[in-house]
Amino acid sequence: MKLICLGDSITRGQVSADYVALLRARLPDDTVINAGVNHEPSSELVKRLDAVIAQDPDVVTVLIGTNDANATLSGKRARALRRRWKLAADPTAADYAANLAAVARRLQDQTMARVALISLPVIGEDLASVPVRRAAEYSDIVRRVAAREGVTYLPLNERMTAYLEGRGRTPGTPYRAEGLLAQTAAMQHFLLGRSLDTISKRRGLQLTTDTIHLNGRGAAMIADLVEGFVTRSIAPH
Repeated sequence: MKLICLGDSITRGQVSADYVALLRARLPDDTVINAGVNHEPSSELVKRLDAVIAQDPDVVTVLIGTNDANATLSGKRARALRRRWKLAADPTAADYAANLAAVARRLQDQTMARVALISLPVIGEDLASVPVRRAAEYSDIVRRVAAREGVTYLPLNERMTAYLEGRGRTPGTPYRAEGLLAQTAAMQHFLLGRSLDTISKRRGLQLTTDTIHLNGRGAAMIADLVEGFVTRSIAPH
């Protein structure tokens, strides 16, 4: 069985705990391909589907949208995304829905793969905050697109939100739009050799290292959802 995991830096797993590596360990008899690209918005994912389709996957999971949602939270973030990808305009929720639908449609039309769309991880860990609500709003787009296109929906956002609700803790570090938390987390990880879980714990966070990228617990939640989907996809009917 060939599984391709499509996504952005959360899938790429360089500055976020690597859920694809967890899946490889859990599915040793299968081919698990990491197709994550750092900083990628949904519009750019659409452009590289030819390479995915050419690999003739059996299962494809799609986890994209955090950069789209982040761009709506900060003018600086939006400008940086436009410059990085030479976008004509800031991403919008309508653009995101259209891009995600295009991805689901092409994968279904041009492969035999079982397809799952994964809702967004939390953005920040303060449940009353605008970033957390924005991630939930974009996750609702994922849910609606999955239903409309007839693909599976994996409720990561709901699982993470329920976990944070159950723990009832105030996060030690709030979301910051300028991205400095991600930069300093990367410096600690790559230069000082600190684990992502250690960085997360020192910052008083439960699922993320920098309010965007994931610690081991957050990555394991994705791996759990994807493993369950893969198991159902390959089970004899």
